[in-house]
This record gives sequence, C-alpha cells and structure tokens, in this order.
Amino acid sequence: ANLAVIFPNQNDRGTHVNVSGAGVAKYSPNKANAVKFLEYLASKEAQEYFAKGNYEFPVVGGVALHPVIQSWAEFKEDALNVAVFGRNNAEALKIMDRAGWK
Repeated sequence: ANLAVIFPNQNDRGTHVNVSGAGVAKYSPNKANAVKFLEYLASKEAQEYFAKGNYEFPVVGGVALHPVIQSWAEFKEDALNVAVFGRNNAEALKIMDRAGWK
C-alpha cells in the first residue's frame, strides 16, 4: 500500500521504454525456420504469453494487458528512435567505463 509506480519525465520527453528485438543472422544455416520463429513471436498467441507471463506490453494490437500492467499503463513514453541508441552506444560505454559503472 505504500508503493506506487512513478513514470519520470512526464512533463517533457516521456519515460524511457526498453525494447526487445530479434533478427536472423545473415549467414544463418536455417533461415526459413528462424523466420517462422520470429513470425510466431510476433503472433497474438505468443504476445499473450509475454503479456501474461512476463508483464510486458504486447506489440500486437488486441492483446490484453496483464491486470497489474493495465492498472498503470497510461504514461507518456519517450519517442526517441532506438536507432539513436545504436549510434551512441560506443560513446556511452566509454563514459560508463570512465565513471567506473559496473
């Protein structure tokens, strides 16, 4: 009763949202099955597992949120394109290393 979910930066850029990604390696020896697996992960059935079992926000429309997530799902998310993370990753790692972050 003494805890609450707080989403930072709601008055400006919004809250950072972690993303999960997947792909098929260029020289994958089993490309067809890898693509089938990715298609399954993006299916309503699989997204229901993630939503209910991992408390994740589904990427497929129409998949219900877990009730816990539903209770605090309204927030402003940061719209920064994830490609920016990749472009800045090397420099961010250098900064964390210099700061002694482990």
